[in-house]
Amino acid sequence: MTPRKSIKPAAVVAVFAAIISAATLISSPRVKSQDDPGTDGDSRIQQGFAIAPVPLNLDGKNPALVGLGSYIVNATVPCNECHGAGPANTQYLPGGNPYMGQPKTINPATYLGGGRDFGPVVPGSAHIISRNLTPDKTGLPEGGRTFADFVQIMRTGVDLDNLHPTCPPGVINTGCVPAPFHGELLQVMPWPGLKDLTDHDLRGIYEYLSAIPCVAGPPAPNPRHNDCP
Repeated sequence: MTPRKSIKPAAVVAVFAAIISAATLISSPRVKSQDDPGTDGDSRIQQGFAIAPVPLNLDGKNPALVGLGSYIVNATVPCNECHGAGPANTQYLPGGNPYMGQPKTINPATYLGGGRDFGPVVPGSAHIISRNLTPDKTGLPEGGRTFADFVQIMRTGVDLDNLHPTCPPGVINTGCVPAPFHGELLQVMPWPGLKDLTDHDLRGIYEYLSAIPCVAGPPAPNPRHNDCP
């Protein structure tokens, strides 16, 4: 009889503790917050941290958003395929090019630093070159873009740098793109699909891009230069 009496109180305590823990979790502002879904219940966040190819600066940032952003940037889109220097150049470290049957090893020195040349939209017109997405000395990504700028770019495809304006009628040169191409819009970036990402996903991407190391890019005064700390 004595063993049966000792088991019951222990079981009651365990059940009571589980109820208290569940109630605490449900009422937690962290769980309810749209900006911070937590890290335990979303495998994408955990996978995002696992596949991030560079060290991340989480100081002052939301870890859950950083992890989610990494998952989107590295596994879903993936952005470095265009915003790296290109698989034939320096996107991968020597011996780490998966297109050559090698184990993938991304080059951290060029990661999301832009510079991939997609060529002209028509012969003789401006070359379309991917932009640097890494943060500058301000800590903001894309060379200091605010989140409002980032959302505008992703939702509308607007080229806030105006690097390849529309050519005047009858003119084609390396500084512009001819009609019917719209020089105020990004011509290679797949923003028509990315614009449908949720606000939360965009916030995650922006938070992740704020956490990666700065890549300086080409020297100033090249417009693709990034002023690193």
